[in-house]
Amino acid sequence: MKKQPLRIAIMTGVYAPFLSGVGVAVHQRVRWLLQQGHEVFLIHPEINDKFPIEVRDRPVAGLKEAQSFSNFSSYAYPTKPLIFYKSLPEPLHYRHWNDTEVLSSFKPDIVVVEEAPQMRGFYSCFLQGYGRPVGIKYAKQTSTPIISVFHTDIVAYIRYYLGDKFFNLIRPIIPIFIKQFSEAYSANYFPSQELLAKYKSMKSQRSEYLPYQGIDCERFHPRNICYNPIPNDHRPILLFVGRVSAEKNVTQLLEIFPIIAAKIPDVHLVIVGSGAKQEELRQQSQKFKSNITIWGESHGTELLGWFARADVFVNPSVTENFCTTNMEALASGTPVVAANAGGNPEQVIPLINGLLAEPNNSTDFAQKVIAILENPDLKADLSRQARPSVLEFDWSACMEKFEDKLYQLVEAGEQVDLVTAE
Repeated sequence: MKKQPLRIAIMTGVYAPFLSGVGVAVHQRVRWLLQQGHEVFLIHPEINDKFPIEVRDRPVAGLKEAQSFSNFSSYAYPTKPLIFYKSLPEPLHYRHWNDTEVLSSFKPDIVVVEEAPQMRGFYSCFLQGYGRPVGIKYAKQTSTPIISVFHTDIVAYIRYYLGDKFFNLIRPIIPIFIKQFSEAYSANYFPSQELLAKYKSMKSQRSEYLPYQGIDCERFHPRNICYNPIPNDHRPILLFVGRVSAEKNVTQLLEIFPIIAAKIPDVHLVIVGSGAKQEELRQQSQKFKSNITIWGESHGTELLGWFARADVFVNPSVTENFCTTNMEALASGTPVVAANAGGNPEQVIPLINGLLAEPNNSTDFAQKVIAILENPDLKADLSRQARPSVLEFDWSACMEKFEDKLYQLVEAGEQVDLVTAE
């Protein structure tokens, strides 16, 4: 028997046209819930002329697609660019907009807060942002369940940007903030067992593993080789797709590349994406001439073609939670070499669908890539097993688990209300 559709408010720190794995995942979640008949009220960042024009004009799926559903509504909260990262938004302080009033107009059965630390302001060392756990006041007033969905290992980001010396100074107080923050929500969900364990060790409360982070396995598929962006280039391709930024460890790719090229001279590294490090990489890669391509952003069938065309997908990031691009590469039949850190080991199974390298060890990383490229039988085995290894994370399977959890929370809240009323 089909259950009654829910009224779901989703509050997010990132949404199209702001480009990140979070924004893509939130849009996929919104679309899936709408397709199931749920009423979705999306509270998302406003795009304004303070952001670069290339961000404002980015051709990515978002509001236009969602607005085609009659059961969709939205509110754009006021934003300004994140300090030091002008391509991503931060919500203005709660003095400038009232989340309680916004939610009261919709009266949701449940509130989902995606990337709550960003909305609070933890992404900035100046605590730029909304200023308090978003949605909490309304949830308490109305006894509405409210959940936090973690996408990013924010503690790893803080350490990466501020350095070990400063991080060690503030390390003792981090569990205090995490405990206080996590207690504000009915539940906190992590898509990675590794990250769940890490945050529980730092006093995260009401925290659970939930494999809600999936990809569209029909869209990302080996057959997309028909969209090959470089059909006349027959060199072995190493592919990176993601934000070209410090926390993604992209500069390490330029340390890894010459070690690989010494063994495989015709290897071609393609870096797809945009970000703060893009121009720096472009300048530094000039010494390698045509063997490194800084492609920039890629969308639509071209991006699908890159994933299917690559010989090896490379991911040196040590700050991943549960990496979307790893899964997109695997679904496309492309083996992955990734740093043995964060959620990567839950996706990359050595000698099954790729290899894991010691974090921040360029030599070890290069050797893992060389091992695949120099061994056609190994590469063929990894490619053949890549797609089956990720099918359990098909978007529909993950979202069914997520939907079940929403129903459980709503029903539990209704039982509490009945007991209170009696």
